Amino acid sequence: MIERFTRAGDHALLYRFTIDDPNTWTKTWTGEYTWPEAHGPIYEYACHEGNYALMDIMKGARLREKEEAAKTGGK
Repeated sequence: MIERFTRAGDHALLYRFTIDDPNTWTKTWTGEYTWPEAHGPIYEYACHEGNYALMDIMKGARLREKEEAAKTGGK
């Protein structure tokens, strides 16, 4: 798999991937989509098979964010 990220304007990225696996597909194929600008933290998207702790890690982070918002009045 080949992945490419290209700026698609001031507020977006173009993500394009090409799959070349002759054992699975009869020919190479490509897909793409545009990622709009994100506001706030960006978390890696990856396969987390068997990583059962991830849900608790994220739950803890959301709780911390909520507590901080309550301290600052949501600012």
